[in-house]
Amino acid sequence: MKSHKDLIVWQKAMSFVEDIYSLTRGFPEEEKYGLSAQLRRASVSIPSNISEGAARNSKKEFEHFLYIGLGSVAEVETQLELACRLHFASDSTVETLLQNITEIRRMIQGLIGHLSSDKD
Repeated sequence: MKSHKDLIVWQKAMSFVEDIYSLTRGFPEEEKYGLSAQLRRASVSIPSNISEGAARNSKKEFEHFLYIGLGSVAEVETQLELACRLHFASDSTVETLLQNITEIRRMIQGLIGHLSSDKD
């Protein structure tokens, strides 16, 4: 790996952030600093932690940042469910986003497994 940009999981997470920004543009104006901002921050955190971890000096540090990314994945899942319950997004839109975030979670977990099984 030359750069974090070579990681497919980082690329998918970046595309996911774009999808979240598109979704939240349609949220009510009063949610600009509420759920919309939280969803955006949590989604941005995923590729950000992947890239920060990849730039660290050890696999253990990389793994640590991937776990932080997994926490952000869980936040996004919860916030998407809430957006659906509040009728800020359609069931089908949220379902598609949840499928995408599930794929990202599995990829992060796979990368963690790879790092932990590989010796420094």
